[in-house]
Amino acid sequence: MAAKLRKGDRVVVLAGKDKGKQGEITRVIPKENRAIVDGINIVIRHQRQSPSSPGGRVPAPAPIHLSNLALVDPKTGEPTRVGFRFEDGKKVRYAKKSGETING
Repeated sequence: MAAKLRKGDRVVVLAGKDKGKQGEITRVIPKENRAIVDGINIVIRHQRQSPSSPGGRVPAPAPIHLSNLALVDPKTGEPTRVGFRFEDGKKVRYAKKSGETING
């Protein structure tokens, strides 16, 4: 099945502590149905001190489930669902709210 959300997509968080925030997907983990979004779901990791790093509390983004994300419509800027259709014999993604074709 084709991926509805891909790396580089602008998304909005629908549920959780970061509800309403927007960010760009930096990594998708298809086996776990999760994605890492830049600036969203930041958690504190405790890093041990080493000769190369000072250690301490390091903020890092954690994966968020794909069901809690919605694509931002390129035309209206609102959350939208993603659909698939064929244009010129090629399968493309489109925003269901505005009908706009999504790049990629």
